[in-house]
Amino acid sequence: MTIPAPFLRRDTIALLLAVAAVGIVATAWGFELIGGFVPCRLCLEQRVPYYAGAPLALFAFGLDRFRLPAILPRLALLALAGLFAWGLWVGAYQAGAEWSWWPGPADCSGARLGALPSKAGDLLGSLGAAHVVDCTKPQIRILGLSFAGWNVLTSLGLIAVTLFAALRAAGPNDRV
Repeated sequence: MTIPAPFLRRDTIALLLAVAAVGIVATAWGFELIGGFVPCRLCLEQRVPYYAGAPLALFAFGLDRFRLPAILPRLALLALAGLFAWGLWVGAYQAGAEWSWWPGPADCSGARLGALPSKAGDLLGSLGAAHVVDCTKPQIRILGLSFAGWNVLTSLGLIAVTLFAALRAAGPNDRV
């Protein structure tokens, strides 16, 4: 099976990377809001590369679409690969802590409070009721992997695609 040529273009790949980043964040929010899973500090940190990555991928797409020099979208995509590598590192760190390969961070909590109480005394009471999420205990494993483990695999794939787009794919202004 041959991959159609438009899907090998740098601008198309950049657009697909933006869509993927938004889809991954939407999935994480879905697990949180619909599934009831409360993220820990490291879980929230793993979302940052996707929050920053979607606009950066769109920026790389725009650079190619406006036919600016190829070095500019390539640099934007290399920066995007760096963001995904950061997410990979955080995910691997958390997954390793979940498997007890190394200790997790001492301050890892995902405490969430509802609306702020109207009286100062109520604030102290609500702090005691805050639910702390331990970064070293996976809330669920799907096919043997926690959310952090799945983020590692996802990040690896996104890094590979992003590096291909940055280093090998042709843009609309490049000669093939």
